[in-house]
Parts: sequence; structure tokens; C-alpha cells
Amino acid sequence: MNICPSCGAENPAGFRFCGSCGAALKEAPPAREVRKTVTVLFCDVVGSTALGERVDPEPLRRLMGTYYEQMRAIIERHGGRVEKFIGDAVMAVFGVPQAHEDDALRAVRAAAEMHAAAGPLELGIRIGINTGEVVTGEGETLVTGDAVNVAARLEQAAAPGETLIGSETRGLVRDAVVTEETEPLELKGKAEPLQAHRLLIVDPDAPSVARRLDRPMVGRARELERLLGDFEHSANDRACHMFTLLGAAGVGKSRLVRAFLDIVGDRARVLRGRCLPYGEGITYWPVVEVLLQLGHEPDSVIGASPAEAQLAFRKLLEETAVDRPLVVYFDDLQWAEPTFLDLVEHVADWSRGAAIFLLCAARPDLLDLRPAWGGGKLNAASLLLESLSMEDSAVLVGELLEEIELDQGMRARIVDAAEGNPLFVEEMVAMVREDGVDAEMIVPPTIHALLQARLDRLGGDERTVIERGAVEGKIFHRGAVLELAPEPVRAGVGTHLLALVRKELIRPDRTEVPGDDAFRFRHLLIRDAAYESVPKETRAALHEQLVEWLDSHAHLVEQDEIAGYHLEQAARYREEIGSPDEEVAERASRRLAAAGQAALSRSDWNAARSLLRRAVSLVPVGHAARVDVLPDYFFTLVESAEWDDASAVLAELQAAPSERARAFSAMFAADLEWLGKGGAGLTQAFNDAVAFATAEFERLGDAKGLAYASRLAAYERWASLRWAEAVEKFEAAAASAARAGLQYLEDDARSRIARAHAMGPTPLPETIERLEKFVRDYADRPLALAGIRGALARAYAARGDIEAARRVPDVEEVYLEAGMDLEATAAHYTRGWVARCAGDFEEEERHLQVEVAHLEELNDRSYLGTSWMQLGVCLARLGKNDEAQRALERSREVTIPEDVIDIVGLDALEAVLKARHGELEEAQELAQRALARGEETDHIALQLETRSSAAEVFELAGRGDRARALLEESVEIAERYGHLVAAQTARERLLKGAFE
Repeated sequence: MNICPSCGAENPAGFRFCGSCGAALKEAPPAREVRKTVTVLFCDVVGSTALGERVDPEPLRRLMGTYYEQMRAIIERHGGRVEKFIGDAVMAVFGVPQAHEDDALRAVRAAAEMHAAAGPLELGIRIGINTGEVVTGEGETLVTGDAVNVAARLEQAAAPGETLIGSETRGLVRDAVVTEETEPLELKGKAEPLQAHRLLIVDPDAPSVARRLDRPMVGRARELERLLGDFEHSANDRACHMFTLLGAAGVGKSRLVRAFLDIVGDRARVLRGRCLPYGEGITYWPVVEVLLQLGHEPDSVIGASPAEAQLAFRKLLEETAVDRPLVVYFDDLQWAEPTFLDLVEHVADWSRGAAIFLLCAARPDLLDLRPAWGGGKLNAASLLLESLSMEDSAVLVGELLEEIELDQGMRARIVDAAEGNPLFVEEMVAMVREDGVDAEMIVPPTIHALLQARLDRLGGDERTVIERGAVEGKIFHRGAVLELAPEPVRAGVGTHLLALVRKELIRPDRTEVPGDDAFRFRHLLIRDAAYESVPKETRAALHEQLVEWLDSHAHLVEQDEIAGYHLEQAARYREEIGSPDEEVAERASRRLAAAGQAALSRSDWNAARSLLRRAVSLVPVGHAARVDVLPDYFFTLVESAEWDDASAVLAELQAAPSERARAFSAMFAADLEWLGKGGAGLTQAFNDAVAFATAEFERLGDAKGLAYASRLAAYERWASLRWAEAVEKFEAAAASAARAGLQYLEDDARSRIARAHAMGPTPLPETIERLEKFVRDYADRPLALAGIRGALARAYAARGDIEAARRVPDVEEVYLEAGMDLEATAAHYTRGWVARCAGDFEEEERHLQVEVAHLEELNDRSYLGTSWMQLGVCLARLGKNDEAQRALERSREVTIPEDVIDIVGLDALEAVLKARHGELEEAQELAQRALARGEETDHIALQLETRSSAAEVFELAGRGDRARALLEESVEIAERYGHLVAAQTARERLLKGAFE
């Protein structure tokens, strides 16, 4: 319809001039499109062709006319809309133009009545019902989407007299129906078989989802005390008191009322009445329920005028309250008709000398119907029920789960998602019960239906405002809404925001933008429901528009990440609707890449890896923006042992045409060959690749490339166990990283420098002093500090100060939070080292077992061989020779060629095991080789360990003089470098040994 701006008359669509006054009409704007979840019903007459052959056209026309009228009346009585009649088929939609939380229940109830109505007409019908997302115009009934097609297919698959419903519909009505599963249906146009449910029984009075009111009440002690206090006033003063309990759907009103009634039920008579959301003759329905409980004929009280009904009902309540207090509980007042609200207020205003406690429960929507509800009454009180605390929600989850075992992570996800709403907790737990503990955590359809219905009750401009806020996120700003709102809505944005606050949908929050106001959605799921109702094309445009507002009004630390997210959403939605925008995608990629590099700089590797992955995914292979991101992305993948993804990045760099990409690919290929694949190791080819890359980066003036190359050049000395030289190389790498502004590479170098000092030829007292200074110097650099602390703990322990070693803060959590899973395993090595120095070899074994298990899980090759070797040495020390042999064999399988620490350590370990098995000649050769190779390094601890192993081999071979000499050397070296634990161990063996 088109409204005349001159006289206000309604005119049919297509009229250019008003049919009443002749004034020119403006073309009506197209209906605003919305996405929403609806329930679609298809009904068809079975055997209509044969019926047409048997029956004359005139009576057939009358019969079908009656059929259409009755079907339409039933559908509309339940709140549905007939979209169209197709021959003898009916298509109806429940949820347009306005959604209701029980649309699915309305549809199945309508289906049951339609079957009953078709019987007397001697018509056989079949019905299909399905619930799903569609697109529709605001205020229209025409819907499009796969949910419509599925409903039609279900109807075609149903037998005469049968209703088939989809799984989504069944989940929404599960406690009001009895169904049975059909065999999976092969439906035309559907790739996968569809599970349908045959509708057997519909309970006309049951709720679609039954609440768990039998559970113990959680977190409502103060509210219950308030209710009881007001009741005591009413009972003791013999006065009427009206108490209104307000709260969002599912927040726990019914459970609180039940607890209250359980307590006062022995003292007072309790009457209950419930307002219905739809139906015929529902104005006085709560009164009818109360009257029936009192044994009175409803017509004797409500059969007259409203004023007479008020008087008669009040007098009846007063008479009932003569002997003892009376509690009259009216539920769901948000559905109440104004006439009924007038009656309740009349009782509250005029009742005298009777202990009547009127307990009214309602959602905040009641205040839209009656803004002054309870206002100005001295005998009226209201209480807004807020969400549960996180702690109380966690308790509720535990009680509802009962015998189900659910890990703490999933419990926390339920608590976080429910945000204190008990109904949301119940539905999420119910979903876990039905789908299993391993199922994906999604928003239950019941909750989505509830929130969608709540949003559909908003006025048009209020809906626009809340949708624009949802585009920014759970927290949004008034300025952003003004920017995104259509011009006609902008003038009223402030008023609409206040209305949304009053309706408990949003609340004021702390602003991130100076001079602006911020708001927070009361519940993230409200935000999601509002956002998801916006068509994808509109979302894309709004996200782009929001970035322009952000960049001109906000200056946030996370500016690139936030802007990148919104541009990413815009790009994704445009691609999904078949209108990709390469320019938007590139902008999103560059902003996310900048955010990823910022995350690297603050040592947040998890965030960096995620952001860089998203940046890369937005632009095609070979795009310049993508190639720019790949080096940093490769680095984060290697540090988290994601070898397959790292290999894919390397292949892409190798295929890129730029000189810079070729330099990175040459260097990273050598890096991956060494670290990720257990290939050739640190051979001359590795050194040549690093030298080539260094020369290329110097020629290109690429500071970042030089920083990466310097890091790998230092690793060559690291792997050779030439610690003094490694310190020099890593100092150069740190300086190169600092010049390039790459703090994450500088932190890595500083961490390596600390570890090299702890293992190198510097005496431990001097090393400890240096490391303690490093701790002070890098106190604000968590990743550098983590490596330094690990080195310091090992130095303390080797020195013999076990208590000091154990006081050093553990670093595992630091690495895990940063997303550096490989480095996190170093914490287990440190704990094991401290345990060994303390003489607790069983504890050392436990830590090393955890370390190798984690490295195996990560499919690591950089540390795995060394860790298995160290575990083998520990097991041999404990006399577990068979287990030590297995560790030795696994280490040899996975160790990196040319990894000196593994070569030396494995030779020493194998020498001991062979000597213990009597293979003395080969054992001595292995021991001698380990000693010689160890001397080529300046790894003091390794030299001491090798001498200790060789001494055992030579002692078992009957060469006591050689064993004694090695132990005496160990004492001298250990004392010279301050390794007091090793010195004491060697001395004790000299005292115990028989070296003749």
C-alpha cells in the first residue's frame, strides 16, 4: 500500500495519484530485506486428480473453497501467514512479518488441527514442516531460501494423513510432541540424505521446551529474601501488595517464584494464572485459570463489563483471603491484554483489609505496554532480575550435567556463551546431552528463536539502530551508529539508544573513543541475532563504512586488527554473494598483516599466526600483498611446528618471481630442511644458502631479510656447540633485528645468548651474574626473559643451588600463551635438569617423558632427537637398560645429521649400554669417539657427561687407570668452571671405585 502524503488515504501499489484527493504519490521505497529463521509449512491434498474425476466441478469448487477457508483460518489463528495457494497445496510461513519464539510449536499445532479439519471434509492431506534461515522483505510474507525447498520436499515424502518435520523443527518443539525418526530421505535437489521425523502426537498445552525447575536454585538468595520480606508485610498487615518480577526470558524468574512458593505454600493459599501469547478469547485467560482453581464458573465473574469483572474478581479474592494469606501468581504479563492489566491494577488499588500478594512475572516488554506499571502505588514494588555471575553459572552447569563428564574447557565455553542466563545454560547443556560432548558448540535453535522474536518486537528505527550497533561488535559507539544509520533515522539515534537500554537489550559502557558514548549488548547472543538478521550485501557495505569512521575518529592500539576484521568481513560477504571485490580484500589483507606484525612485536605469537594466516588467505597466490606477508608467516609456522603449512609457504615463495622472494625461499628451504624434515642438516649447502640470502638482502637493502639471515647464520654455530662463537653471532643477529625493528627476532637472539652463556666456557659464577643482569635488563620482554630464566635456573642447579633454581619462575606458560609450543617443551628440560642436579632421577625421567611426548605430538624434528637422547641417558642412570636402548634407537631415527649434541650424546649412551651387555671392544670405540668429538666443542656440561659415561665403559672393560683419569679430569674441569654438582659426583665415584 502507498500512503498519500496529502490526505493520508491508502492507495494500491502502482497508483501514481491518490484515488481520494488526486495528489501525486511518491513511489514507496522497497521493503528492507532481512535474514531470519522461520518455520515453513506445506500442505497438499492427496488424490486431488482422482477427486476431480469423480466429483462435478461445482460441488468440487465449494468443497475446495471450504478447505481453503478452514486451512487459512487455522494457520492464521496460530499466528502463521498463508503465502500462497498452489492448486490444492497451501504454503504458510510462521515468523513473518514478525517472529515469535514458539513459531515452530505454532506450526505443528496448526498441522494437527489441519489434519483434524480435513477429516470431516473427507479430504486426505499430507504436511511437511521445516525450520531454517530465509530472506524476506520487512513486513512481507514472501520468503526465499533452502528452508522452503526442504519443507516442500518433506510434504511430498509424507504419506496421506501424515506430517513430517525437519530436525531443526523437532529440536524447537521437542517437549511438546512425540515423533519417530523416518529412514533418511533421498530428496530431490539435496546432496545428502535428510533425516526427517514423523509427527505422532502434539500436546496442545505443553511448552515447546520444558524448563528444569526441579534443579536447586543458584545465586538468587537476595532476591528470594526480598520476595519473602514483601510477602511478610502483606500477610502481617493484612494488606494487598503487588510485586512485579521483571527479567529477560530465561533469566530465572520461574525458578525464583517456585522457590518462593515452596516456602510460603504452607502459610498461604496459592493461585496461578498464565497469560498466553496468542489465541482466541485470551484476554481473561489468567482469570479463568484462577477462577477454576477456586471452583467458580468463569462466566459468573467475567461475563459482564470490564468494570463489573474487576469488582467481582476483587471481591472474590478478598473473600478467599479471609482465613489465610492469598498469593495470586500471574506469569508472562508481557503477553497480557490491556483489559487484564487494568483488572490487576484495580485489585492492587482498591483491595482493603485482605492479605493478597499479587505476584506478577514479566519480561521488560511489559513496560512498553504499560510504562507506568506499578508507578505511584505505595503498595507496589518491582525487582529486575539480573544475570547470574560467572561463578554461579559454573555451579549451575555442574548441577545440570549430572553424570556427564565434560572437560573444564567445554564447561567454561558454556558459561562464557550463556553469560549468566540460566535458560541459555540449560539449552546448551541439553545440546551437549543430545549431540555428545564432542559436538561443536553452537547457539541452540531455541535460544536463537527467543532472541529473534525479541528483536522483531522492536520498532523499525530501533531495529535499525541495534543492527548498526551490532556491526561494530558487542561494544559499539553512538558515533558509529550515527555514521551507519540511514539519514531519516539519524535524528532519533539518541532516543532509540535510550529505549534499547530501557528494554534491557543494551547498557552504557566505557568508551574507547574520546567524546563519544559507548554501549554494550546485554548478551553477545543478542548482538549475534541482530547482526545475522542483516542481509550479507548490506553487512559488507556497513563494515566498509565503519572502517572509514574508525580511521577518522578512533586511534586505538588494535586499530589495524579491528579495521582489518571489518574489511575482512566485507570481503568475505561480497565473495559469498557472488560479487567479489579485490580492492577491499587487499585492504583487509594489508591491515591484518600490519596487525600480525604488531602482535609479533609484543610476543603474542598465537595472535600473530592467526592474523597473518587470515591476511594471506584474502588475496590470491602471487599477489604482492601476499608475498610481503609470507616471511613472517613462515616464521610463526616453524615456531609452532606446523611443518605442512610451512612447506606450502616455502613452495609459494619459491614460485614467486621477485628477487626478495627468491632470497627468502633459499634461506627458508635450508631452515626447513634442517628443522622440519630431518634432512641433510647443517651442511655446506645450508651455509651457502644463508650466504646467498645475506648477499641478496644486502644488495636489496632489505633490513628484515638481513635480520632473518643473521639469525640462521648464528644457528650454525649453535648446532656445532661452539657457544662462544654462537654468542658473537647471536649478538650480531640481535643488533640486525633491532635495526630492522623486529623485536621478536631480537628477543629470540637474546634468549639464545643467555642459553649459550649457561652452556659455554664462561665460569658459572660469572655466568650467573651476567644472567641475573639480563633478567633486570629484559624484565619487560617476556619471551627474551623466558629464555634467560630457563638458562639461569639451569646455571643455579649446576652450581648446586637447587633452592635458587626452583625459585626461578617457570616459563612454560609464557611460551604457551605466546603460541610457541616448541619452546614450551624447554620448560620440561629445565625441570628435569634441576631434578638431576638434585639427585632425583625419577623426577627427571617424568619431566623428560612429558617432553618427548609433546614433541612427538608436534611432529618435531629440531628438538626431538636430543630429547630422546637425554631421556635415554636418564633411563640408563636409573638402570633401565632396555628402556634406555629403545630411547637410543628412537633418537637415532629422528636426529638431525650433523647435530653435534646428538652425535656425541648418542655415542656416549650407546657405549655405556654396550659395555653393560659385555660388548666391550665396540663400547670403548664409541666412548673414545664421543670424547674426541666432545672436545671439539666448548659445551662444558656435555664434556663432563661424556667423561662420566666413558669412565663407566673403561671401568667395565678393566681399564681402571683410564677411568680414574677421566674422573679426575672431570673434577678439575667442573671446579674450574663452577659446575659443583658434577665435581661432587665425580669425586664420589672416585672414592667408591676400584680402579686397579
